[in-house]
Amino acid sequence: AEMSSLSEKDILVLRLDLTDRSSHEAATNSVLKHFGKIDVLVNNGGRSQRSLFVDTNLDVFSAIMELNYLGTISLTKHVLNHMIQRRRGKIVTVSSVMGIMGAPLASGYCASKHALQGFFNSLRTELTDYPEISIINICPGPVQSKIIQNVFTENLAKAIENSGDQSHKMPTNRCVRLTLVSMANDLKEAWISDHPYLAVCYLWQYAPTWAWWLMNRMGKRRIQNFKSGV
Repeated sequence: AEMSSLSEKDILVLRLDLTDRSSHEAATNSVLKHFGKIDVLVNNGGRSQRSLFVDTNLDVFSAIMELNYLGTISLTKHVLNHMIQRRRGKIVTVSSVMGIMGAPLASGYCASKHALQGFFNSLRTELTDYPEISIINICPGPVQSKIIQNVFTENLAKAIENSGDQSHKMPTNRCVRLTLVSMANDLKEAWISDHPYLAVCYLWQYAPTWAWWLMNRMGKRRIQNFKSGV
């Protein structure tokens, strides 16, 4: 591997809790004090969910929104103030294909990603006076990560029992590379997924009646597998 040209002063690691919104301003200021500027914010914090709505406590839905949605827009708010002063920057948010479609066992997660899509698509229209500030939404399909080990379930105290096989998912480094390409080219929205999930995205966008039919069929099987612990 080639040697990195980064020195110690080029790297700053801060602990951050997206749900501790009162800490976000100080964290932003720490970064600004160290580097003098923020060129790119990548919003990549979040948890998924695997449970049926009828079995799930309402506070799970509240916790998903606090973390995935409100935590993200809180951090964005502080960084955006700085970017507006500089009149430049990129705000990159890792949404999901779940931001553009619906799927069983993930109603709360899906809702939080739809919320992010709606928020950032609206924010983009408020920044027309700042053409050098880019709002970039990344919508990955299944990617190899620890997201499944940390999912919300029917109640806040319960962890997932079976996280399943990850080998069919896109390798992490490919997703990262395609995200960087999307950022470099200021794409407003990028769907990063293998087929068949990518095909379902197109279906959902352009032929929703077919998408609903397909999702109902696939959903039935997913729910059966979930109930039998697969």
